[in-house]
Amino acid sequence: MNLGMFYWPCGHHMAAWRHPDGVADSGGNIAHIVELAKLAERGLFDLFFMADSVSFWRGDLKSMTRDSFGTWIEPFTVMCSVAQHTRHIGLVCTSTTTYDQPYLLARRFASLDVTSGGRAGWNLITSANKLEAASFGLDEHLEKTERYRRAREFALVVRGLWNSWGEDVFVRDKESGLYFDESKLNVMEHRGEHFRVRGPINVPPSPQGEPVMVQAGASDDGRQLAAETAEVIFGAQQTLEGAREFYADVKGRMEAIGRDPDSLKVLPGLAVCVGRTQSEAEDKYEVLQDLIDPLAGMQLLSRRVDFDLTGYDVDGPLPELPPNKVVSTRAQLFAEIGRRENLTIRDLYRRIAGARGHYEIIGTPESIADMMEEWVRERGCDGFNIMPPVFPSSLEDFIELVIPELQRRGLYRTEYAGTTLRENLGITRPVWP
Repeated sequence: MNLGMFYWPCGHHMAAWRHPDGVADSGGNIAHIVELAKLAERGLFDLFFMADSVSFWRGDLKSMTRDSFGTWIEPFTVMCSVAQHTRHIGLVCTSTTTYDQPYLLARRFASLDVTSGGRAGWNLITSANKLEAASFGLDEHLEKTERYRRAREFALVVRGLWNSWGEDVFVRDKESGLYFDESKLNVMEHRGEHFRVRGPINVPPSPQGEPVMVQAGASDDGRQLAAETAEVIFGAQQTLEGAREFYADVKGRMEAIGRDPDSLKVLPGLAVCVGRTQSEAEDKYEVLQDLIDPLAGMQLLSRRVDFDLTGYDVDGPLPELPPNKVVSTRAQLFAEIGRRENLTIRDLYRRIAGARGHYEIIGTPESIADMMEEWVRERGCDGFNIMPPVFPSSLEDFIELVIPELQRRGLYRTEYAGTTLRENLGITRPVWP
């Protein structure tokens, strides 16, 4: 199976910064982040992944005073540093198609791909955070359908630019004075609904040809975009049945448009708290749960369902949520969990405090490996994007306890297959039209 290591400031549990093992200034501590990437590489992870939002992610400034996820280093900048301290692990970070430009993004990621020796990946998002609009002088965030139309065209342009330079284009013949073969240069002339872009890009290709395309959409629009463009997709499934449906649907869409389903790796998020015994694992997690600040928990849930819960009884049920054409399907997921399990608002924010809607498992190495093996064997996924609750201790626990169990079962590598992200994921460069 393939494994990503999902970095989140301090750790994925919202109270990680208050934990004795937590590094409270993690978001701005580049030395700490680099050490986590090096640790993940020792664990033989396929990739080191960073999410992003270009504005405050949760609520207003007042609510942010009790939340560690307010400031962090822009992920692309981080990856440039990580590239210099690692040799094998993939470097995947997020950039939005709603508030960026194709040529600039293509140039940045192509440069990271070259400088890292072919280890870069771009996680395409359309920005579910509607607060970002004001940061760019807009009154409203684009509706989801419009964002995905723009994203589809954006991805097409970016890949066209990445394919500017054909194979063996660079001659570099000192005697004749010919540096590159013009006949092998692909000059993009794009005129579309959202963009007008002329190539070529002025960055040479990397050892893997072009960065890996990554996506995380779960809606119908997101699934279709992933089927058309993605080589890795991060999901958020709560059950094996849901994971199998998602897996079959996306792979089926790929077949329908002529793409090889095996050219896409489905890696749902998995929050893992492991102990040598079940009680040890549960005790570890309960320490974190007890550190949740009620106000921060309420604000987290409000942001995730895009509805202000201020004034509602924290021990009462989640109110009926109004229809919303802007936010992601994650809000619907939380509402469904609350209704299905008859959870109070407090129950629900405690439920999502460690994984934000991704699957969460607390247990022994054996029970965790059982779950991971079942999901992969039952075609629910091709691996996982691991979400440690606290950095660095939870990542150390996973590498020390779970990785050896996966290796013992023959489910995970004992060494890297190659030096590029594509080699380690087991995918080839897609053909460009």
